[in-house]
Amino acid sequence: MQERTRVTVVGVGNEFRRDDGVGGAVVARLRERTGERPLPPGTVLATSDGDPGRLIALWEGAALAVVVDAAHAHPGTPGRVHRIELDSGLAAPPSATSTHGLGLGEAIELARVLDLLPKRLVVYAVEGADGSFGTGLSPVVAAAVPGLVASVEDEIARHGAPVSGEGS
Repeated sequence: MQERTRVTVVGVGNEFRRDDGVGGAVVARLRERTGERPLPPGTVLATSDGDPGRLIALWEGAALAVVVDAAHAHPGTPGRVHRIELDSGLAAPPSATSTHGLGLGEAIELARVLDLLPKRLVVYAVEGADGSFGTGLSPVVAAAVPGLVASVEDEIARHGAPVSGEGS
Protein backbone atom coordinates (compact mmCIF):
# COMPACT_ATOMS: atom_id res chain seq x y z
CA MET A 1 0.00 0.00 0.00
CA GLN A 2 1.28 3.44 -0.92
CA GLU A 3 2.11 5.73 2.02
CA ARG A 4 -0.19 8.72 2.34
CA THR A 5 1.64 12.03 2.26
CA ARG A 6 -0.76 14.50 0.66
CA VAL A 7 -2.41 17.31 2.60
CA THR A 8 -5.83 18.54 1.47
CA VAL A 9 -7.69 21.61 2.72
CA VAL A 10 -11.36 21.85 1.74
CA GLY A 11 -13.57 24.87 2.26
CA VAL A 12 -17.18 23.70 2.23
CA GLY A 13 -20.12 25.96 1.56
CA ASN A 14 -21.93 28.35 -0.70
CA GLU A 15 -20.50 31.84 -1.13
CA PHE A 16 -23.98 33.09 -2.10
CA ARG A 17 -25.44 32.24 1.33
CA ARG A 18 -23.43 34.75 3.37
CA ASP A 19 -21.78 32.96 6.34
CA ASP A 20 -22.03 29.60 4.58
CA GLY A 21 -19.12 30.91 2.48
CA VAL A 22 -16.66 30.88 5.40
CA GLY A 23 -14.92 27.71 4.16
CA GLY A 24 -14.28 29.26 0.76
CA ALA A 25 -13.07 32.48 2.38
CA VAL A 26 -10.49 30.53 4.40
CA VAL A 27 -9.24 28.68 1.30
CA ALA A 28 -9.04 31.95 -0.65
CA ARG A 29 -6.97 33.54 2.13
CA LEU A 30 -4.66 30.51 2.26
CA ARG A 31 -4.10 30.88 -1.49
CA GLU A 32 -3.31 34.60 -1.04
CA ARG A 33 -0.83 33.84 1.74
CA THR A 34 1.18 31.25 -0.20
CA GLY A 35 3.50 34.01 -1.40
CA GLU A 36 4.49 34.94 2.16
CA ARG A 37 4.00 31.55 3.82
CA PRO A 38 4.11 28.73 1.24
CA LEU A 39 2.39 25.47 2.02
CA PRO A 40 4.23 22.16 1.62
CA PRO A 41 4.56 20.87 -1.95
CA GLY A 42 1.53 18.87 -3.04
CA THR A 43 -0.90 20.59 -0.67
CA VAL A 44 -4.32 20.72 -2.29
CA LEU A 45 -6.57 23.73 -1.63
CA ALA A 46 -10.14 23.14 -2.79
CA THR A 47 -13.70 24.27 -2.29
CA SER A 48 -16.78 22.08 -2.29
CA ASP A 49 -20.53 22.48 -2.12
CA GLY A 50 -20.58 19.74 0.52
CA ASP A 51 -21.79 16.89 -1.67
CA PRO A 52 -20.55 13.74 0.11
CA GLY A 53 -19.19 12.14 -3.08
CA ARG A 54 -17.22 15.25 -4.03
CA LEU A 55 -15.85 15.65 -0.49
CA ILE A 56 -14.69 12.05 -0.42
CA ALA A 57 -13.01 12.45 -3.81
CA LEU A 58 -11.12 15.50 -2.53
CA TRP A 59 -9.77 13.86 0.63
CA GLU A 60 -9.35 10.28 -0.60
CA GLY A 61 -5.76 9.13 -0.12
CA ALA A 62 -4.75 12.15 1.96
CA ALA A 63 -2.63 11.79 5.05
CA LEU A 64 -4.27 14.93 6.44
CA ALA A 65 -7.51 16.56 5.37
CA VAL A 66 -8.65 19.81 6.95
CA VAL A 67 -12.25 20.80 6.32
CA VAL A 68 -13.68 24.24 7.12
CA ASP A 69 -17.46 24.52 7.13
CA ALA A 70 -20.24 26.67 8.55
CA ALA A 71 -22.41 25.09 11.22
CA HIS A 72 -25.56 25.73 13.20
CA ALA A 73 -25.63 25.40 16.96
CA HIS A 74 -28.57 25.90 19.25
CA PRO A 75 -28.10 28.08 21.13
CA GLY A 76 -25.44 29.52 18.90
CA THR A 77 -22.57 31.91 19.30
CA PRO A 78 -21.85 33.30 15.83
CA GLY A 79 -18.15 33.26 15.01
CA ARG A 80 -17.35 30.51 17.53
CA VAL A 81 -15.10 27.84 16.03
CA HIS A 82 -15.31 24.15 16.90
CA ARG A 83 -12.35 21.87 16.15
CA ILE A 84 -13.10 18.18 15.69
CA GLU A 85 -10.31 15.70 14.99
CA LEU A 86 -11.00 12.25 13.60
CA ASP A 87 -8.81 9.44 12.40
CA SER A 88 -9.43 6.46 10.14
CA GLY A 89 -10.46 4.44 13.21
CA LEU A 90 -13.54 6.65 13.65
CA ALA A 91 -16.53 4.71 14.92
CA ALA A 92 -19.25 7.28 14.19
CA PRO A 93 -19.60 10.67 12.46
CA PRO A 94 -19.67 13.87 14.48
CA SER A 95 -23.11 15.09 15.47
CA ALA A 96 -22.56 18.73 14.46
CA THR A 97 -25.28 20.15 12.25
CA SER A 98 -24.08 21.32 8.86
CA THR A 99 -25.71 24.10 6.87
CA HIS A 100 -26.17 21.62 4.00
CA GLY A 101 -28.98 19.10 3.42
CA LEU A 102 -26.58 16.17 3.56
CA GLY A 103 -23.97 17.17 6.05
CA LEU A 104 -20.34 16.56 6.59
CA GLY A 105 -21.24 13.86 9.10
CA GLU A 106 -22.89 11.82 6.34
CA ALA A 107 -19.84 12.23 4.11
CA ILE A 108 -17.59 11.07 6.93
CA GLU A 109 -19.77 8.06 7.69
CA LEU A 110 -19.93 7.08 4.00
CA ALA A 111 -16.15 7.44 3.67
CA ARG A 112 -15.69 5.30 6.79
CA VAL A 113 -17.93 2.55 5.41
CA LEU A 114 -16.10 2.65 2.07
CA ASP A 115 -12.67 2.83 3.76
CA LEU A 116 -11.96 6.17 2.07
CA LEU A 117 -11.30 8.40 5.07
CA PRO A 118 -8.04 10.29 5.10
CA LYS A 119 -5.56 9.05 7.67
CA ARG A 120 -6.37 12.13 9.76
CA LEU A 121 -9.34 14.48 9.36
CA VAL A 122 -9.66 17.79 11.16
CA VAL A 123 -12.90 19.74 10.88
CA TYR A 124 -13.26 23.40 11.78
CA ALA A 125 -16.98 24.19 12.11
CA VAL A 126 -17.79 27.88 12.39
CA GLU A 127 -21.09 29.01 13.86
CA GLY A 128 -22.74 31.41 11.44
CA ALA A 129 -24.86 34.48 12.07
CA ASP A 130 -26.43 34.96 8.62
CA GLY A 131 -27.35 32.22 6.15
CA SER A 132 -29.55 34.40 3.95
CA PHE A 133 -29.05 34.84 0.22
CA GLY A 134 -26.27 37.25 -0.69
CA THR A 135 -22.51 37.52 -0.65
CA GLY A 136 -20.12 38.54 2.08
CA LEU A 137 -19.63 37.18 5.56
CA SER A 138 -21.22 38.75 8.62
CA PRO A 139 -18.71 40.85 10.59
CA VAL A 140 -18.42 38.31 13.43
CA VAL A 141 -17.73 35.40 11.05
CA ALA A 142 -15.36 37.49 8.91
CA ALA A 143 -13.43 38.29 12.10
CA ALA A 144 -12.91 34.55 12.65
CA VAL A 145 -11.24 34.00 9.24
CA PRO A 146 -7.67 35.15 10.11
CA GLY A 147 -7.59 32.86 13.16
CA LEU A 148 -8.94 29.97 11.09
CA VAL A 149 -6.27 30.50 8.45
CA ALA A 150 -3.57 30.43 11.14
CA SER A 151 -5.13 27.32 12.69
CA VAL A 152 -5.13 25.49 9.34
CA GLU A 153 -1.50 26.46 8.74
CA ASP A 154 -0.65 25.20 12.23
CA GLU A 155 -2.47 21.89 11.56
CA ILE A 156 -0.34 21.38 8.48
CA ALA A 157 2.85 22.22 10.38
CA ARG A 158 1.93 19.86 13.26
CA HIS A 159 1.20 17.15 10.74
CA GLY A 160 4.90 17.00 10.02
CA ALA A 161 4.85 18.91 6.79
CA PRO A 162 6.32 22.22 7.96
CA VAL A 163 5.17 25.35 6.21
CA SER A 164 8.07 26.71 4.17
CA GLY A 165 10.25 29.15 6.03
CA GLU A 166 9.72 27.45 9.41
CA GLY A 167 12.57 25.81 11.25
CA SER A 168 14.08 23.63 8.53
